[in-house]
Amino acid sequence: MLSIKNLEAGYGKVKVLHGISINVPKGQVVTLIGSNGAGKTTTMRAVTGMIKPTAGEIVLGTHKIDGYDSYKIARLGLAHSPEGRRVFSTMTVTDNLTLGAFPRFTGSRPKGDVKGDLERAMDLFPRLKERRSQLAGTLSGGEQQMLAMARAIMLNPEIILLDEPSMGLAPILVDEVFRIIARLKTEGVTMLLVEQFAAAALNVADYGYVLENGRITAHGEAEKLKNDPAVKAAYLGGSH
Repeated sequence: MLSIKNLEAGYGKVKVLHGISINVPKGQVVTLIGSNGAGKTTTMRAVTGMIKPTAGEIVLGTHKIDGYDSYKIARLGLAHSPEGRRVFSTMTVTDNLTLGAFPRFTGSRPKGDVKGDLERAMDLFPRLKERRSQLAGTLSGGEQQMLAMARAIMLNPEIILLDEPSMGLAPILVDEVFRIIARLKTEGVTMLLVEQFAAAALNVADYGYVLENGRITAHGEAEKLKNDPAVKAAYLGGSH
């Protein structure tokens, strides 16, 4: 579904990623864990076309997308729920969600049942349903995170990239976000999850990669990584 091979990327003369390779099979949840500054968000930005890789390749399905503009990548079915939420604050919840389906209205993505998918998104996120007519900028941080995730779902994508969905959220909302990720997984939604909260990410993922200083230092089935002594010591509190 999504294949990243020997990817290098950065900002100006500063190289952040040093030849990383990640594979996300169709229907699976793959997580990329690591500390702040490891290069997780840079990976997401390179995959989504927000920055241009300097080496390596990114393949989505049958399309080689490294160097593509972001809107072209979205048309191919890659949805991105970015770090920091980035909702349209002066628009309502419903309008934000409808914008997530924009390529479906233009014909660059199969239209399908947009109205039905809007109701499904509301059902997935009951808080949004209660606030469907509210301006997005007046939502709490947790509600805005849910809106960013629901907006990505509205693309009816082939794969969803979730960048730090738990960032800045209260524990009860973190639990709710990961409950929704688990539900999407049962529905066969393919996801690449970037997350600093490693324990929760590995609990929901099928496979995981550990990123340190722009390099993949470990990878394997999520259950195996949870029991890896080095991963436990660095990311899971050692004894958890």
